[in-house]
Amino acid sequence: MSAANRTGLAGAIRIDLKRLHETWMELLYPRQLDAEQTVLGKWRPETTGSRIAYWLWAGLGAPLVGLLYPLVLFGYVLRYQASKLDSAATRIGVLGVVVVSVVVWSALSALARFQLEMTTAGVVAVVAAGAVATASAALAVVTSRVGGRASTVLVSYPLAITAIFLPPVVAALYSQQLAAVVFPQSESLAVWILDNVLAIGDINTYLRNNYELEGVAYVVMWFGIAVPVGWILGTLVTLANYVRPRD
Repeated sequence: MSAANRTGLAGAIRIDLKRLHETWMELLYPRQLDAEQTVLGKWRPETTGSRIAYWLWAGLGAPLVGLLYPLVLFGYVLRYQASKLDSAATRIGVLGVVVVSVVVWSALSALARFQLEMTTAGVVAVVAAGAVATASAALAVVTSRVGGRASTVLVSYPLAITAIFLPPVVAALYSQQLAAVVFPQSESLAVWILDNVLAIGDINTYLRNNYELEGVAYVVMWFGIAVPVGWILGTLVTLANYVRPRD
């Protein structure tokens, strides 16, 4: 039974915030996290100076915990969705994931060819997108089964995001209609990232002077976006697991 079910929503939030704040306190002080029920109990300062320092550190952590907690809540949502996908993947296995993906993308390819009357290039675009999605999804499942939490966060989540981000970009390489939509939007996003995220250390200047955003570079760009996005999402789920472990 989850903490929310045992104590109610307000009680669960209090437990979460308490755990986060105790984790902050334990960065400097011993026996802070989950220490009340231990033999020694929670460590408390004994001198006036140490008490002042203790409460100053506690006060500094309070707003930081308040800022961090919305990310924890988002991590709960991500964890729930990820667990549903993981359960489905566990039931059908890696081969099942590949088969389902192949069937879905084959159906889309047939639809593109015979119902939508797309050109050969358009059908190739759909097939290429399906190949990328299938390979990424299969690798995401495999890496989530080996290596523990680290490989899941560092590899599986980026591959899962790759399975979402890359197919339309790969398809756009073979379809002028898709290219007219995907590439201009990608260029606008690239400009924003260069001007805001990669402005530190003149990274944006180096990239502008040495690379052109065209052709396969769009695929590289979106893979470069998928990896950190996957890391961020995986980290949020890990944070949610730390604050409120699954029972």
